[in-house]
Amino acid sequence: MQTDQANIYEQAFESYLAENKIPFIWVDQSKRPEFFESSVKNFDFLVYPETKSPILIELKGRTFKGDSLAGLKGLDGWTTFEDVQSLSQWLDYFCRDFPDTKAFFVFVFQFANIDVETDGWPVYDWGDKRFLLLAIPLEHYRDCMKVRSPKWQTVTLLAEDFRRWTMPVNNVVFAIEGTENE
Repeated sequence: MQTDQANIYEQAFESYLAENKIPFIWVDQSKRPEFFESSVKNFDFLVYPETKSPILIELKGRTFKGDSLAGLKGLDGWTTFEDVQSLSQWLDYFCRDFPDTKAFFVFVFQFANIDVETDGWPVYDWGDKRFLLLAIPLEHYRDCMKVRSPKWQTVTLLAEDFRRWTMPVNNVVFAIEGTENE
């Protein structure tokens, strides 16, 4: 594994990619490149699905403490404004050479209770832990985000926007059509 060994969410996602033979590069977060005379936060993974252009992934790890995924209630999709801004800058940069590049926030939820009713959502078992891997396209997140905390400069999606734009991560990395949950 190349990921931050202290970050179980990155480790689980890397394992998911490796098990499914999806080429990827883990991006080192310790160094920030300079764009337009300012420092830009790195995204977490660069993924290369067979039938798609590169995908930039900003990964967010969370714990799900509920008993059911029905209606995706209890899932928290917040991030920082800096994450949105930086991922947007990276996407613009990559699109210069790879115009079909996409960017996603991937929320990796570790289940606190292993016996969660998944309501049909695909889960990923890694070791003795169970995860839900959800993706939201950057453009939809950016268009729908609301300020969560001005003090901490965090943003989030309203529950209906989260449910509308969230898809299983395999829809992204296996090139399955669709960008909106039915």
